[in-house]
Amino acid sequence: MNERCDGIVQYFDREKGYGFVVPIGHQDGIYVRREDIEGEARTLSEGQHVSFVIELGRGRFEARAVRP
Repeated sequence: MNERCDGIVQYFDREKGYGFVVPIGHQDGIYVRREDIEGEARTLSEGQHVSFVIELGRGRFEARAVRP
């Protein structure tokens, strides 16, 4: 896909370092890892607006280059 899109954080576990973001206009969450979050904090909060790129990785779609 490689297009930047906007979405909302559905869930993020700070201890485990992963969660899900939902692209605007969709219902299914996309997997996101701490390593793919840009910025110093490298964490997200439920309900937070983010932008990201969707890429196929490890057999599923994942959010990459996530910008809070």
